[in-house]
Amino acid sequence: MIGAYPFSAVVGLDDLKLALILNAVSPRVGGVLVRGEKGTAKSTIVRALAAQLPAVKVIAGCRFSCDPAEPDPACPDGPHGAGEQGQERPAVLVELPVGASEDRLVGALDIERALTEGVRAFEPGLLAAAHRGVLYVDEVNLLHDHLVDLLLDAAALGTCFVERESVSVRHAARFLLVGTMNPEEGELRPQLLDRFGLTVEVRASRNPDERAEVVRRRLAFDADPASFAAGWAEQEAALARRIAEARERVTKVVLPDVRLRQIAAVCAAFEVDGLRADLVTANAAIAHAAWRGGAEVTAEDVRAAARLSLPHRRRRDPFDAPGLDESRLDDLLAEHGGDDPDSPDEPDGPDDDPGGPGGSDGPDGSDGPMGSGDAPESGSVENPARDVSGEGGQAASRDDGAASDESGDQPGHPAAERVVAAAEPYRVRPFQVPGLGDGASGRRSRARTSNGRTTGSRVPAGRLQRPHLSATLRAAAPYQRERGRSGPGLLVRDTDLREAVREGKEGNLVLFVVDASGSMAARQRMREVKAAVLSLLLDAYQRRDKVGLITFRGSTAELVLPPTSSVEVGAARLRELPTGGRTPLAAGLRRAAEVLRVERLRDPARRPLLVVVTDGRATSGPDVAPSAALLAGTAAVVVDCESGPVRLGLALDLAARLGAPVVRLDAPAEGGGLGGLVRDHRTDYRKAG
Repeated sequence: MIGAYPFSAVVGLDDLKLALILNAVSPRVGGVLVRGEKGTAKSTIVRALAAQLPAVKVIAGCRFSCDPAEPDPACPDGPHGAGEQGQERPAVLVELPVGASEDRLVGALDIERALTEGVRAFEPGLLAAAHRGVLYVDEVNLLHDHLVDLLLDAAALGTCFVERESVSVRHAARFLLVGTMNPEEGELRPQLLDRFGLTVEVRASRNPDERAEVVRRRLAFDADPASFAAGWAEQEAALARRIAEARERVTKVVLPDVRLRQIAAVCAAFEVDGLRADLVTANAAIAHAAWRGGAEVTAEDVRAAARLSLPHRRRRDPFDAPGLDESRLDDLLAEHGGDDPDSPDEPDGPDDDPGGPGGSDGPDGSDGPMGSGDAPESGSVENPARDVSGEGGQAASRDDGAASDESGDQPGHPAAERVVAAAEPYRVRPFQVPGLGDGASGRRSRARTSNGRTTGSRVPAGRLQRPHLSATLRAAAPYQRERGRSGPGLLVRDTDLREAVREGKEGNLVLFVVDASGSMAARQRMREVKAAVLSLLLDAYQRRDKVGLITFRGSTAELVLPPTSSVEVGAARLRELPTGGRTPLAAGLRRAAEVLRVERLRDPARRPLLVVVTDGRATSGPDVAPSAALLAGTAAVVVDCESGPVRLGLALDLAARLGAPVVRLDAPAEGGGLGGLVRDHRTDYRKAG
């Protein structure tokens, strides 16, 4: 129940409700991506939306929900003649699980009928079920990339194409796409973000009264769900009627040329890529005008649309967070025809609140369902690769020619800590975990995955997921005579079924162990170290890895970032990383061994890759050898930070103990540095220093 939720309790939920309604009014807007912290009712309000959508008429018996008035001429269950019997049903909400297969999403050959009856029959997927309804993907950022590509292609085209296992099918797939995600668990790629029409950021209010109201209403619902729903039924029905009326008006709304040029000017000024932003903003502005009851798009409609369609398209770097400077948006609207001589049309509904009917959120006259809410924070987001110290270039200048600081080992010592800016990140050499894994799909190491090239077949351990037709036929063929086959169909038993074994790429757990001692401050070395780790983090982002960050300095090692899919959080933690104190290398290795031991229990299929960033010095703590032995068998890389004319080569010794390759931080790409070829730990380059 949308109306029952006190929207002021969660900052951004007013925008979320508006974004959902605009998509309900006009599916051409292209869907909604909801970003926010856990526990902010993202899933609750999305599920409540389906109940507000108008009922749809479908052809009886059609698995693809064809409209009796305009049946799909290419419907696999067709052809449907004009005037076929129809039936009315509520709009459906179809949920796509994160672990769904490609067959479950788009549909596939009905393997059972193909093998037993000898016919090519198509089994529809979730895209067919969601046609003319809502397709909801919770934690869309955890959905595999190839599924996201298929999903967004269908959403953009309104059609699902299936070409697989002797099946060639196309069917209509027009739905309201809604995805929710927690940015702490990882971001979507910018090119995938662009495929969502609108985006909304939500976060919980810090006002105790508003939070208490949420709990109060939830307790009331738990105590008597039927009575609670009845109390809000009138508000919900009014909202549903208004959405239906706006749907009827949307095709008649006029988009004046001055508003179209205004939209184009705003999108160009914010430097968004491509033209999808212009199209989405135009469709959203038309839907907003229809929602408020207007006959023509105004500057206010353009503003409301731009606030929702542009923030996620302004990411210029994977570490940037979505955002929009609303004051600049207002200036651009005013500069390019934003001063409307005529005030916006008043809505035709019974109230003058653009948020919803009645101007009230419920029977008690509390928060309105479309209250003004709090505007999201504006302003551009700092790039951690460029800002690090918070003091511009001053931090870098302080470190020019700085000597090694190993004396400040006491907590709070003013000379023990300093925050150094990072240099620009760069493309690094790809590192892989040796062998063949079974981990989560990604783009780093070789693994047996649910997608990729087929390398063989096997007897399925459980339910058949990826049928291997030729292997199944070969297994069944020798027994056809003794099974008494007489018709065209092939007699297949459960023991004949084979599934495909596919090889692709997996994502790994990349655990960084970074030396943050005082020696890293010498000759701006920490600037290069941070640039190297940022570069490796960017590589991990592109390869869909989980990342963790351990730093060691003084007398201890600290797990700065527990293993997570959010590479952006790792970049932010690295930005604030201070240096100073002695070098407890053994403590850093022991902490890494402990973290990896816990992660093996938590996620046994994800193989780890240890990246140790150090000059090899150990000026504090016990001997390194026992700690390195704890990491025996773990795939590792040592990034040697030693610089200067005289080199001790201590990182080489550490790499030899870990059985790891070593790369130079300061070597040029063609000479075997982090951006070049990987040197084996047996390669001695101390003479080259």
